[in-house]
Amino acid sequence: MSDRRVAVVTAGAGAGIGSAVVRHLADDGFDVVVTDAHERRCREYADRLSADFERPFAAFVCDVTEATQVEVVMSSVAERYGRLDVLVNNAGWSKIEPVAEMAVETWRRCIEVDLTGTFLCMRYALPFMIEQQSGCIVNISSIAAWEMTAEHGAAYSAAKAGVLALTRVAAAENGRHGVRVNAVAPGLIYNEFLRRIYPDSFFEGYAQDRSKLGRVGQPQDVASLVSFLASDAAGYITGEVYGVSGGVAPRG
Repeated sequence: MSDRRVAVVTAGAGAGIGSAVVRHLADDGFDVVVTDAHERRCREYADRLSADFERPFAAFVCDVTEATQVEVVMSSVAERYGRLDVLVNNAGWSKIEPVAEMAVETWRRCIEVDLTGTFLCMRYALPFMIEQQSGCIVNISSIAAWEMTAEHGAAYSAAKAGVLALTRVAAAENGRHGVRVNAVAPGLIYNEFLRRIYPDSFFEGYAQDRSKLGRVGQPQDVASLVSFLASDAAGYITGEVYGVSGGVAPRG
C-alpha cells in the first residue's frame, strides 16, 4: 500500500482547472493519478509532474462516458496503490444552443460527459472507499446550476444542476462509511481554450461588470478550494456546494 494518499483527477491534463488541481494535490503530497481522454496530453503531463516532483505519477487514458474504461481505471488505481483516497470529477463538455434549436446530440453529449461521467466515476470509486471506510469526492459543478441566464446553455446548466443533486444524495448515502462528497461551483475561470473562443472584450467586460473582485477567476482559485476539501481540515464537511465566482453568483 502507498504511504501517500492517492487522488484521481479526471480531465487532469488540460490547460485549466484539472491540471491546476493535479499540481496542487501533488504539492500537498498526494500520489495523483492523471486521467484524460487525450492519451498524449495525459502521458506528457504525468511525465512532466514526475520530473518536477522527482517521483512517479501515473497516467490513465479515460473517457468518463465509457463505463468499462472508468471501471478499469478505478480498479487499476486501487490495485496499484492499495488505496483510493480522493476523486475529483472535473471532466466537462459544453456547446451552447437554444433549447428550441438544440441538436439532440448536443443534449446527450453534455449530459453524458458532465452528469453521467460524474456518476460513473463515483460508481466505480465508491466501493473502494467504502471498503477502506474513508474517502473524499469533489465534484466540479458550475454556477450555471442555479443562474437564470442563457449564457451557459440549457444542457450544461441542467447537467451541472444534476451534479449538485448527485453530490447531496451520495453524501447522505456514504457518510456512515467515512466518505465525504462535496461540490465546487466555479464561475468564469480563465483558460487558454476560452481565449480562442471569446475576444478580449469578453473577459474585460466580465471582470468590470460582473466580478465583485474586478478580475476573472484563475484555475488555481478552484484548485485551492479542492485542496482544502480533500484535506483533514474539511473532515466535518459533506454534502456542501461552494461557489468560486468572485461574487458573481452568491448563495444565501
